[in-house]
Amino acid sequence: MRETKLQALSEIEIFQDLTQTEITEMERATTMSTCEAGRVFYAPEETGEVLFLLKKGRVQLYRLSPEGKKLVVGELEAGAIFGEMSIMGQGMHNTFAEAVEPCTLCVMSRADVERLILNNPKVALRLMEAMARRLSETEAQLEELAFMSISARLARLLLRLAQSGPDGATLVGYTHQDLAEMLGTYRETTTQTLNEFKQRGWVEIGRKRIVLLDRQALQVQAEG
Repeated sequence: MRETKLQALSEIEIFQDLTQTEITEMERATTMSTCEAGRVFYAPEETGEVLFLLKKGRVQLYRLSPEGKKLVVGELEAGAIFGEMSIMGQGMHNTFAEAVEPCTLCVMSRADVERLILNNPKVALRLMEAMARRLSETEAQLEELAFMSISARLARLLLRLAQSGPDGATLVGYTHQDLAEMLGTYRETTTQTLNEFKQRGWVEIGRKRIVLLDRQALQVQAEG
């Protein structure tokens, strides 16, 4: 378990500038745990006191409208961190964090994070970079919602998700409802658009599986 923790910590982006000795010292201040899909790590307005370091699995950040409609604002994979806004004293800003796959995580307390930042300025810079990137991604999503058609947004989403797939052209584990929530639209609209892509020969659709057959056509659609 200790070796697994050391490896997990060394793979987290914000810790890339730490020495092996510093990683070893930090290992003593973290706990590692596993969880099944469906676990909610935090909910809106909670004042969490921990930083989550995702070693394995996938975590979804999302918001709910008063009517219960879900909008995904972030999809996090291995190597990502979350809960940093609370650590910085900003609260969760109406955001939920939920495991959508079985996950393995390391957890650091707020006190340990603050100590690490004070002793290692490069960690603070990496943390700021991660937060800035998250903000930039959110702004890009807002721009897409405001200015792009459903078909263009879906094409762009499929291309992005496929990059982390098994062969760079296959999405595995996503339902039509999942895609709709990432797009901020209804499942029926997403299904209809996917069927249009299928009829054009751009994609092949299976159960929780989408294969991109014509990436060039999808790229043109995404830019439209």
